[in-house]
Amino acid sequence: MDKASIAGALLAIVGIIAGLMIEGGNVGQILQPTAALIVFGGTLGAVMLQFPLTTVLAAFGSLGRLFTAPREEEAQLIRQLVAFANKARRNGVVSLDADLQAIQDPFLKQTLMLAVDGTEPVELRKIMHVSLESMTEDEERLPAVFESAGGFSPTIGILGAVLGLIQVMQHLDNITEVGKGIAVAFVATIYGVGIANLFFLPFAGKMRLRIHSNFRRREMVLEGVISILEGMNPRMLLIKLNGFREGASKEPLERAA
Repeated sequence: MDKASIAGALLAIVGIIAGLMIEGGNVGQILQPTAALIVFGGTLGAVMLQFPLTTVLAAFGSLGRLFTAPREEEAQLIRQLVAFANKARRNGVVSLDADLQAIQDPFLKQTLMLAVDGTEPVELRKIMHVSLESMTEDEERLPAVFESAGGFSPTIGILGAVLGLIQVMQHLDNITEVGKGIAVAFVATIYGVGIANLFFLPFAGKMRLRIHSNFRRREMVLEGVISILEGMNPRMLLIKLNGFREGASKEPLERAA
């Protein structure tokens, strides 16, 4: 599990609730079904109007991955590429054809397949850069969904507040209805601003960090395969690929190599 994501979400919720209770309030005061229906329903409807349904479903379906720690794939990929470089140096690049079926990473598999088929390094780079940009563009649509939701929800919260005030004005002679209208007005604003700044926008930001990591990993794979194709020394390849990793994780891999 991603400890930072879980701890951040819990800290935000607990902090707000604790502050409310310190001031003498209670959780029941902000549990307003009407306000929730206005804000959540309105935000979801606006997002679905802007994006295709498949993109919206994919975005919400990817939320679970934000709370799981990313696997340390870079070190494993570097070792795999260095092993391929050693094998290609002894037996030629064509000998790597036997390893294609065992490769799990689709980007690595496609890149290595083109290399085995005799694609020139310059052409290989052009072809895979198109694939890389296309994959990144598809991934960028997911955080865009939450960025839009983070923009819509505060405005819809204000809309809920206005609707609540309209109810207040229509029932000034009934103090019970006035109280309900004021509750909807203030709680709708809280919901709109809260979910935008505590959830939607942070979700989008973390997704973009993961997308950047995936982009860097694929660039590393592309550079590694091209270097193998060009006959780079495996030790030089290790140093080159290790430059794609975060600084804190370089030293252990170099020692292990």
